Amino acid sequence: MSSLQGFTKPATARLWHEISAHNCVLGRLATVLARLLMGKHKPIYHPAADVGDYVVVTHCGLLRLDENKLNRVYMRHTGRPGGLKKWTMREWMERKGGSAVIRHAVAGMLPKNRLRERRLERLKCFEGAVHPYRKNIQRLWETSGQWTSVFHE
Repeated sequence: MSSLQGFTKPATARLWHEISAHNCVLGRLATVLARLLMGKHKPIYHPAADVGDYVVVTHCGLLRLDENKLNRVYMRHTGRPGGLKKWTMREWMERKGGSAVIRHAVAGMLPKNRLRERRLERLKCFEGAVHPYRKNIQRLWETSGQWTSVFHE
């Protein structure tokens, strides 16, 4: 006897989400983005399978960062003599923009495995509201105290 096979294509299809980072806290935004990129919101989630969606983040330069976070000193050492590099979040936002800050925060929340780079490639960050993926967007996320998914045609 043969067993009944389910139709799993809609569950594995990759959706496109658009999220505005305007006035959002960096850590809370990064957790939502990492969850969507991994596919944890889907019933077929498995840690070894790449079932996540595409995420487009707009208004990356308008993140809500408090003064302590902006003045915090980040350090990195190259391992060579005199290779200590120091910078603050404020300098980083001016030099690289908010998209690099969001990408770095999300990268820290993704699991460190072979799927990490592939998941990060599906994260598209833009400083303004204009982006080339407007036709692909299937879900528009808005914030009003909590994250809510609004269907967008």
